[in-house]
Amino acid sequence: MNTALKVAAFTSGLALAFGAAYGVGHAVGSTPAPAAGRAHQAHDATAAPEGRGGREEHPVGGLQISDRGYTLSLDRPVVPAGGPTELSFRVLAPDGKPLTAYRPAHEKELHLIIASRDLTDFQHVHPVRAADGTWSVPANIAKAGDYRVFADFVPAAEAESLTLGADLYAAGDYRPAALPQTGRSVTVDGYTVTLTGDLTAGRAGRLAFAVSKDGRPVDDLDPYLAAYGHLVVLRAGDLGYLHVHPNGEPGDGVTKPGPEVDFEATAPTAGDYRLFLDFQHAGAVHTAAFTLTAGGGAPAATEAPASAPAPASSESAHHH
Repeated sequence: MNTALKVAAFTSGLALAFGAAYGVGHAVGSTPAPAAGRAHQAHDATAAPEGRGGREEHPVGGLQISDRGYTLSLDRPVVPAGGPTELSFRVLAPDGKPLTAYRPAHEKELHLIIASRDLTDFQHVHPVRAADGTWSVPANIAKAGDYRVFADFVPAAEAESLTLGADLYAAGDYRPAALPQTGRSVTVDGYTVTLTGDLTAGRAGRLAFAVSKDGRPVDDLDPYLAAYGHLVVLRAGDLGYLHVHPNGEPGDGVTKPGPEVDFEATAPTAGDYRLFLDFQHAGAVHTAAFTLTAGGGAPAATEAPASAPAPASSESAHHH
């Protein structure tokens, strides 16, 4: 029985809307980290599915429920809305058995992201794995609707990470919201986070987030999962996934614990994106969310005819 039929059977009498306009799947892979942040390269994705308007030039991952023989299997693709619920799942290895051997990345064997399709709800959680390969974690699914679950991990037998995605449905009266609009500064839990930099399709660049509280820069951020901040970027429409990490890391002798945390990122396509920054201070984790529109980038260069001298060129590219 396919997912839609399961939802119908499970939620008879309940009003459900599954947003047919949304694309299936979602993923955006990160670009290689610079030399100062080589420890973060394990999260680079390698798949390159078709993008809007043709094949995307930059690798993306997480649009599929299966990749390189590994499959994300949710025990319950339909859950009740309105509060805490237990999520459980397995990653099936190429031999069809639950995967039990992982290579830790950023202090965890697996990072789980839960996001609503309208990008108003975001959770970054860390499930616990049982000996049989079953992962479980409590999650707060506050409202009905369509969700996407991303598992970001490195199998012990692999050198590179995978990001697999699966649909999750919360039964109830679904009222999707418009894409949230933000400025360059947002406030969360008393902290103000200010973003500089831009996303550009096909071009790497710098995104920098400055954290302050009560008008004073926060220069004593806590290390969180072996970094001073974690950034997840989701593309509006299909929830294309990009999980990047900051340049540098705690203890490298160069990277300061704030107030600024910066990243390298490349948008695979032009369009709207939601950016979710996790940072920790005074023992508590906070998430600042931004909406940013990626520009189309520079057009591809063309060769001048042999009979005509090529015009002088200048290069300028800096992002994330």
